[in-house]
This record gives sequence, structure tokens and C-alpha cells, in this order.
Amino acid sequence: MTADDAFAGVAERLLREPGIEARRAFHNPGLTTGGRIFAMLVRGELVVKLPADRCAELVAAGAARPFDRGQGKPLREWVCIADPDELRWLAIAREALAFVRD
Repeated sequence: MTADDAFAGVAERLLREPGIEARRAFHNPGLTTGGRIFAMLVRGELVVKLPADRCAELVAAGAARPFDRGQGKPLREWVCIADPDELRWLAIAREALAFVRD
């Protein structure tokens, strides 16, 4: 499965929920709620917004890496998830959605 296919599957499922929109996010396909980005596809990886401690946990476990917009400084509340897996990506995108909605 390609990253594009995995993200398309995640988007298809989440766009069925009220208040979710597909929008460009930093020039990439993204998902928003209430105008806030919670997931996007960047260079073949799922990038999600989560609490900083959850991001650190995922990085420490080797399940994610910090997201850097190319400015040399990783963002505290954003991580990249490689290895396209639609179900895994969907679970983490739902987690990101819940965080952004709070």
C-alpha cells in the first residue's frame, strides 16, 4: 500500500464525520476540524498533532519521529508516522482529531 492510498483511506473514513474537512495543509493534503489541522500527508508520511507528551512517547517507542517543517526545529506537538498502514494511520489520526477537538 502506498502512503497516498493509506491517507486516502483515512480521509475517506474521517470525512464521513461531522465537521471534518479536507484542505491543503502546508501545501500537502490535510484534514481539519474547526479550521485546525490534525492530520496531513507530508513526503509519504502521516503527520499528526498530538499532546507533546504523547509525541515524546511515540518517538521514544520508535513508532514516530519528530516533525520539522524544514526550518531545523521540530514542532513539539507534531510527529511523523512512516510505514503506510491504513488501520494504524486511522487510529492515530482519530487520536489527533480527539486532541484537536478538546
